[in-house]
Amino acid sequence: MIRLWKVVALLALSLAVGLVPAEAQVQLKLAHAAPESDLQQILALFIQQEVSARSQGEMAVYVFPQGQLGNDAQMIEGAQAGVIDIVISGLNNFTGLVPEAAVFELPFIFPDRQAAYKVLDGPIGSSVAEKFTPHGLKLLGYPENGYRNITNNRDPIRKPEDLTGLQMRVNNAAPLNQMFTLFGAKTQQIPVTELYAALEAGLVDAQDHPLGIVLSYRFHEVQKYLSLTQHAYSPLAIMMSRKSFDGFKPEAQQMLLDVVKAAIDQQRRLSRAQEEEILSLLAQKGMIINRDVDTTAFQKAVRPVWDGVLKTRGAADLIHQILNASQ
Repeated sequence: MIRLWKVVALLALSLAVGLVPAEAQVQLKLAHAAPESDLQQILALFIQQEVSARSQGEMAVYVFPQGQLGNDAQMIEGAQAGVIDIVISGLNNFTGLVPEAAVFELPFIFPDRQAAYKVLDGPIGSSVAEKFTPHGLKLLGYPENGYRNITNNRDPIRKPEDLTGLQMRVNNAAPLNQMFTLFGAKTQQIPVTELYAALEAGLVDAQDHPLGIVLSYRFHEVQKYLSLTQHAYSPLAIMMSRKSFDGFKPEAQQMLLDVVKAAIDQQRRLSRAQEEEILSLLAQKGMIINRDVDTTAFQKAVRPVWDGVLKTRGAADLIHQILNASQ
């Protein structure tokens, strides 16, 4: 049987062949920071294929992976300016524009994927998406990275105290920063495209990402332990330049929305299906996989982070809406 990871690679190759018309009337640039082996590239190539097919070749999407058009912040600025048409990036990278979006990064707010899908694809996700309009952006949908887990070079992480003293790379999601600081880690923000080098050089000795990112960025080469803390669901965002989106007629706008929805559905299925396969691959490549995590201890210890976020403007109502919708 062909392993799922090979199937994903073959799918990426098949999607990449002959999809961009030589002389499409409308040409769109789609950029993301992930390697070509990552599911973000599968997502991007699916969008490329479907836009070409549904527009009968009148529209073409050109895909620029692996930060070819800049880091996440630069790509987002490019989308706001209309220089880049579509950006795929972690939702955390947009929370400086819309702070309410950081609530989706709150540790343990989503008990499972189905709860996350229900919230992100429903009225709550739509209400947050609308807040990007004044910033020149149109949020088309929320793909996933998966649940975040901790890797490091010291010991397995079983309880919050095990993070004390770790030099921890964190992203720019305030709740996650606060959580790791609360647990005694020494945190610093490093762009994901620079993280491998930072881990290799020992500038940091720990980080947290979903399994697919650990594998596609080859963090297994510079990290020994992988602990399945699953402390936060990690949504992506497919964000389009408002200038580009508004330039289309309503039927073309709806086509783009339909394509993105289909792409997200496929990407989420692949994300769920590949997790055990990735764990097996990482173990084969030398990582020590730790499933012995005291989730209850983590959930109790993170309460001060929740209490702090609940005091911020607009967050309390949003959190209560999410909790009610997740039941």
